Amino acid sequence: MKKILLSIVAIATLSLSTFGQAPEGFKYQAVVRDAGGLILNNQAVGMRLTVQQGSIGGVTVYSETFSTTTNGYGLVNLEIGTGTTAYDFSTIDWGNGPYFMETAVDVTGGTSYAVMGTSQLMSVPYALHSKTAENVTNDLVDDADADPTNELQDWSNLPGIPAGLSDGIDNVDDADADPTNEMNTGVALTGTDLEITDGNGTIVTDLSSLQDGVNDADADPVNEIQTISRGGTIVTLSNGGGTFEDSVGVYTAGTGIDITNNVVSTTSACGLSIGDAYQGGIIFYLDVSNCHGLVAKATDELGTYQWSSIDYNAYAYAFGIYLGAQNTKKSIALAVFNSSTCPAASVCDNLTSGGFTDWYLPSTDELGMMYVNLHLQGLGGFASNFYWSSTEAKNTGGTGAWIQGFSNLEGYAGYHGKSYTYSVRAVRAF
Repeated sequence: MKKILLSIVAIATLSLSTFGQAPEGFKYQAVVRDAGGLILNNQAVGMRLTVQQGSIGGVTVYSETFSTTTNGYGLVNLEIGTGTTAYDFSTIDWGNGPYFMETAVDVTGGTSYAVMGTSQLMSVPYALHSKTAENVTNDLVDDADADPTNELQDWSNLPGIPAGLSDGIDNVDDADADPTNEMNTGVALTGTDLEITDGNGTIVTDLSSLQDGVNDADADPVNEIQTISRGGTIVTLSNGGGTFEDSVGVYTAGTGIDITNNVVSTTSACGLSIGDAYQGGIIFYLDVSNCHGLVAKATDELGTYQWSSIDYNAYAYAFGIYLGAQNTKKSIALAVFNSSTCPAASVCDNLTSGGFTDWYLPSTDELGMMYVNLHLQGLGGFASNFYWSSTEAKNTGGTGAWIQGFSNLEGYAGYHGKSYTYSVRAVRAF
C-alpha cells in the first residue's frame, strides 16, 4: 500500500438545525497526497477519525469510519458525527478538553488504516460547546446543592429575610415540602417596591423604594441581575448586552448572540463569505467561527520571481492552512546563511498593502484553496501562469518548491526548480 500524507485544509461551518439547536456534527475537509506529495484525485479511500481527550494518544471518546472518494482536487468532505461508529457523538463534553483528532487512511478504500497524524482541535465548535454553557456558569452560590437553576435561593444578605430561605430548609408554608422552590412565587416587583411573600401570599419583607444601586448605565431597577460570568475563556451573558468569549473570538449579545429564555442561539456574528473584499484582500478561507480566515491580495505582484537565486534547503516543508507564514520567515532567514536570496517570499514579506504588514507567500494548500475558491469562481484576476507557494519539495535536496497552475481548469500542482520565474500572490490571516 502506498504511504499517504494527509493535509488538513479546513474545518468548515457547523451544520446548524432550523430550530437553532446545537448540531451533532461538524464539517471536515482534507487533501490526500501520496508519499511524494502528489494529490490523489478521484480515488476511493477509507478514513478513520478518532477524537482523543487530554493528549495525543489519550482516552478515545469517539471514533468513526468513512468510505469516500476524493474529488478532482484530492479533497474529501466529511461530516464528523455521521460516520459508521458504535460511539455516541452527543455525549462528548466539549468543555472538558483539550481534544485531539487522529486521522488514519486506507488508500485502497478498505479498512486497513494507517495513522497519518494527530492534531489538536484548537477551537471547539461554539454551537457544540454552548450545550454545556449553562453547566460551566452554574452554582456560583453555596446553597447546599449542585442545581444551577436555583441560584437565587440565598437572600441572606438582604435585611429581614428569614434564615430558612438561605439554607434550603422548607421554613415557608407553601403547601409542599420542597425546599428548592421557595422563591418561585414569593417575589413581586411593583414599580420600585420589592415584596417577598410566602406561599399563602403573606408579605414577609417589604423593601420599599428600591433604588437602582448598580452602576449599569441605566436607571432601570428590574434588570440588575445582568451578568453571568466565569474566569478564563468563559461565558459572560447579560440581558443588557454582554459577550461570549471562546478560543476563536469574542461575540457580543445583541449582534452575534441572541439570548431568549436562557437559550443561546448563534447567528452569523460577522456576516462574512468567501469572495468578500475584506481587510486588504479577498476572502478565500473562513474557519468555523465565520469571523476569521485568510484573504488573498487583490492583485499579483508586478512581474515574475524566482523562489531563490541559489538552491539551498530552508526546511520550509509545511503544507497546511496558516503555515505559509512560517515557511516564508524560514526561507528568508536561511537565505542569508546560504548566500542566496528568496525573491518570491521577500516581496510578500515586505508588503504594506492596505495598511497591513503581515503578508506572506502562501503554503501549497493555501494556494490550492485560492485556486478552488477564487479562480474557479471567476474571482481574483489571476494570471494564466504558474504561481509559487512557500512550500519546498522535501525530497529534492533543496532544489525544488511547489507550484500551482492557474492557466486551465485542471489546476496542475507539482514542484519545479527554484530558479524558474513565476507569478506571486500574497496572503494574510485575519
